[in-house]
Amino acid sequence: MQYEQFLARVRDRGEYASAEEAAHVTAAVLEVLSSRITPQEAAGLAAQLARPLQPAVDTDPERVAGTFGVEEFLRRVAERVGGRPRTAEWDASAVLTTLAEAVSGGELNHLISELPSGYAALFGEFALSD
Repeated sequence: MQYEQFLARVRDRGEYASAEEAAHVTAAVLEVLSSRITPQEAAGLAAQLARPLQPAVDTDPERVAGTFGVEEFLRRVAERVGGRPRTAEWDASAVLTTLAEAVSGGELNHLISELPSGYAALFGEFALSD
């Protein structure tokens, strides 16, 4: 999925006023998400994203994946976007639902399998591939 298309979908889902706001929220969510998954999974994710989105994904091979749950994930997103955890759930869902459409089924399976089950709802409705 092209960068502009990704941002347009995030903007529409999140009902953001501008593409810049959608880009800011997208970067925040991707930064927090990538800190929660392994560097190898982050590299696989980044490889499937449009080039302008890739810098938000931390692929440092020396990094240790975080072990925080959904509440902490949302708190961190809220901190980055300057909002509240309740608003961050809306933001995260807008980005992660779009992300689920933008990557391959295999990549989505890998990503979801690295996260506790509470994260799945943020990715919208999807079915894991065999």
